[in-house]
Amino acid sequence: MGAMLERHGSLSDWAAFAASWDDLELDRYMGDGGRYRRRRHAVYSVAAGGEIRRAPHQAHYQDRAYNALNGGVARWFAPVEEAIGAGASLGAILGFCAALFGELSAARRAWRVEVHQLRIEARPGAAGLPTPEGVHRDGVDYVLVLLVARRNIVSGTTTIHDAGGGLLGAFTLTAPLDAALVHDARVLHGVTAVEPLDPGAEAYRDVLVVTFRGVGEGPAPVDPAASTPASSQPPGFKRSSSR
Repeated sequence: MGAMLERHGSLSDWAAFAASWDDLELDRYMGDGGRYRRRRHAVYSVAAGGEIRRAPHQAHYQDRAYNALNGGVARWFAPVEEAIGAGASLGAILGFCAALFGELSAARRAWRVEVHQLRIEARPGAAGLPTPEGVHRDGVDYVLVLLVARRNIVSGTTTIHDAGGGLLGAFTLTAPLDAALVHDARVLHGVTAVEPLDPGAEAYRDVLVVTFRGVGEGPAPVDPAASTPASSQPPGFKRSSSR
């Protein structure tokens, strides 16, 4: 996966990129009351010509049809740090996604992109749930799940299902840059709970989730209250992707 990403940019800041998962904030929107997920969030746009821009910070919104546990509310997460959001590694990842998903689409188009830094923590007697909503769709067109780190855990197996819930396949992301690419409009996905190998040591699963939804065409509605004035947000960045 690293070689494919580097066709669209550099991974020269990967160490700092991965280390930024140590500074994620607790997800306080968990409908199950869990305190095992930490995250940051950012939104980008990709123009039809391939230009990538960071959008002003805004809420993450999913309809309850896609997320019965946490959907139906504008969820405000801490923003991806500016240096990480404008860094080389994330730029390469977004460039790769823009090129691949653009080729897979019937016509190249503009995209709304959401970036999620996620850490799922596991503790003795309290497993961490990477997908607490269960097997699901995200309500977008395409999804990239990229493993950043995996420490002292068992399980965390990704499962892919057909529209009726039937299992199509299962695999486990085990090494940094292992990835799952999901055509969200066609299949469902989930990840099994993670538990610590050594109950006395820190245990977690760090992933980057990137979703692409065609502007004006995606199946998931965007809450109009889920944005804030651009003047109150940190500046984004402008980057041209390779095609």
